[in-house]
Amino acid sequence: MVLKEYRICMPMTVEEYRKGQLYMISRHSDEQSEVGEGVEVITNEPCFDEDFGTGQFTEKRIHLNKRLPAWAASFCPNIYVTEKAWNFYPYTITEYSCTWLPRFQIYIETRYEDDNGVSCDFEWTKMEGRVTASEFTNREIMHLDLAYDKIPDKHYKADEDCTKFKSKMTGRGPLQRNWRETHVPIMCSYKLVEVKFDVWGLQTKVETYVHKVVKDILLLGHRQAFAWIDLWYDMSFDNIRQYENEIQTATNKKVRANRSMSRSKSSSSTSSAHAEETNNGGTSQR
Repeated sequence: MVLKEYRICMPMTVEEYRKGQLYMISRHSDEQSEVGEGVEVITNEPCFDEDFGTGQFTEKRIHLNKRLPAWAASFCPNIYVTEKAWNFYPYTITEYSCTWLPRFQIYIETRYEDDNGVSCDFEWTKMEGRVTASEFTNREIMHLDLAYDKIPDKHYKADEDCTKFKSKMTGRGPLQRNWRETHVPIMCSYKLVEVKFDVWGLQTKVETYVHKVVKDILLLGHRQAFAWIDLWYDMSFDNIRQYENEIQTATNKKVRANRSMSRSKSSSSTSSAHAEETNNGGTSQR
């Protein structure tokens, strides 16, 4: 198991980011579904916790078939990662699992604070049973800079470059060097990320790789939340929820259509292969 804590500052308040986060997640899901990275929402409903009160529970399936080689997609026509999230903003818990990899799990505990990444109130006692006191104490703490830390070239867009972007609505940006020391307002996402892949011989390599992917996703998502601020800043929370519901309906429709096409193609390929085998067998018998 590899445990890391990521701290990502944002040029906004925690209350502002509540809308920005929901908008960013919905729009990003829509864009990914356009290119085949289908996000299917299974459940989106209120939940309750004795410590945190009323929140929102979501369960999503992130379909991965178009990222697989053709032979693998035909053999396993419906591979997906399950995301379960309990949102008690400004505190959230997110879990990722995959039925095809039962020993793989990602657990993320997030807290949002109106500061520049200098405080943290994560408690080991709440993680006892999953993480040892030593693992918690020795976790690596990484401060990510959404403006100056590099993201993969394939994700780069000039209009999402925080060193160039200036918000017309708020006047914020472009972000200069050391902006986290002087910018007002400012907030920080504190994310405690636990990656576990309990397979001998592959554990360290896979867990290290997954953390690299997590880091890239966190940077990209937070960059987009700021770069899209003029699109969501004036929206009410009800408007954001309506937008979320509309995107959810649209992405579910696209993902399920893609799955139907995949099953149809798989069935057609199997029938063709069976017919060819029958014909070849008949020829040899004659």
